[in-house]
Amino acid sequence: MDISSYLEDYGKKAKKASYLMACAGGEKKNEALAKAAELLKERAGSIIAENEKDLKNAIENGIRPQMIDRLRLTEKRIDDMATGIHQLVGLKDPVGEVIGGGRRPNGLEIIKKRVPLGVLGIIFEARPNVTCDAAGLCVKSGNACILRGGKEAILSNLAIAKVFREALALSGLPEDAVQLIDNTDREIANGMMKLDNYIDVLIPRGGAGLIKNVLINATVPVIRTGTGNCHVFVDESADQDMAVNIIINAKTQRPSVCNAEESLLVHKNIAGEFLPKIAKELISRNVELRVCERTAEILKKAGIEQFVPATEEDWATEYDDLILAVRVVDSCDEAIDHINRYGTMHSEAIITESYENGKRFTEQVDAACVYINASTRFTDGFEFGLGAEIGISNQKLHARGPMGLEELTTVKYIINGEGQIRK
Repeated sequence: MDISSYLEDYGKKAKKASYLMACAGGEKKNEALAKAAELLKERAGSIIAENEKDLKNAIENGIRPQMIDRLRLTEKRIDDMATGIHQLVGLKDPVGEVIGGGRRPNGLEIIKKRVPLGVLGIIFEARPNVTCDAAGLCVKSGNACILRGGKEAILSNLAIAKVFREALALSGLPEDAVQLIDNTDREIANGMMKLDNYIDVLIPRGGAGLIKNVLINATVPVIRTGTGNCHVFVDESADQDMAVNIIINAKTQRPSVCNAEESLLVHKNIAGEFLPKIAKELISRNVELRVCERTAEILKKAGIEQFVPATEEDWATEYDDLILAVRVVDSCDEAIDHINRYGTMHSEAIITESYENGKRFTEQVDAACVYINASTRFTDGFEFGLGAEIGISNQKLHARGPMGLEELTTVKYIINGEGQIRK
């Protein structure tokens, strides 16, 4: 197969569709989204049937259990996907919003307004919900998208993409505004990274390996999404019962996702009391603890032996699994230093009753989302009221944090004149 010609066909169709989507009215886009949500619910059974084939293949190929959880679709997850699309319908359309401008002394009227980015390329792994989120957000924001998911979810992704293509066609919009690449060959992904004649922005969603590969090889502009080495710091003033609840939620609710907690930091003044308490709760939920020497001493004194010594690598690892690195720190400042050294600028939390420490933590921790007394698991477009998200950016240019509709637009200057020329 000629990969260049194969991808160019997708690119040409997407580019043509993007011009039509850029001038599609909000009513038409909402009609397509409402229809897509309706079709998702109607076809939940057939989508799940395709997903079960993906699950079977993934299990036979030895995919680890936590990744299987990312891949799995259920009635509830499909219902949640449809709810997210319905929520998009109710959100304000950012396209066409005037965000600046004015009249110059020479009489020129300058208008700065939001317009779609154009064609988005999204490369992602075993997360079929990404197909739904990406398609929905691109339709609402007037963009076209070329999606390339992992081989583990190919049948699920195709079924979901088909829903959106049909919804677009039924609403009088170009079905090629949503295209899913049906070939999962790795060379296709590598070729997509260099499709800069057609793709305006590339967004990788997946593990550190995928994101690094895209950053190194892409000639298309990239928005880097988040590897999530997320921390919870339990300050000396923390409500310890609250801390236990937050840590259990952040680590164990869905350990395979990027906003799950990977490291726990505990202030030395409460470590002797708090660590045995939280360790018992975590161990009872099959969490493997990788601990510093001070933590090991405290746990041994409490008769707890189920842990392993942490290595330097553990502090910088996104496990995506029931594993937690645990460290005792001397102060809030040491916790901040640790996070800024090993974190991935994704989501960080402090549990504290101290206004000053909370303020210092939020000001000095370098991350897209910083929490006081809440779980890192809330870093999510749906939870933030964005309807869905195209990813969680942990970079600082253009977009940061959960990327919703506004982050999928750029700006255009419209200049109205009456014959002015520059002297």
